Amino acid sequence: MTSTRTEGRGHDNHVVRDGKQPSRSIEKQFTYEDNNVSKVAYVSHGRIARKIGALRIAYLPGESQPVTFSVHGAIAQHYKVDPAALKESHASTLDYAIAATAG
Repeated sequence: MTSTRTEGRGHDNHVVRDGKQPSRSIEKQFTYEDNNVSKVAYVSHGRIARKIGALRIAYLPGESQPVTFSVHGAIAQHYKVDPAALKESHASTLDYAIAATAG
């Protein structure tokens, strides 16, 4: 069994794959010219300072105290960080991202 894949340019100079034009509704939804894209609602102005190895201190808006990030357990193993070499074990940035999206 053979398959052929065609790719070229269609109307409005958009890439056409397998003979299909891009969806007009999606294309129109994300154009700036029509003002359909939301304006930026918030920009976070935090900073992060790397201390020793994987230890990082984040200064985040809305937090009165700095937030400490590091690695631990399986994350330390993945990045080949010797757990004995860690001065402090803290939650990783991945832990915070998962907690934030799970909420």
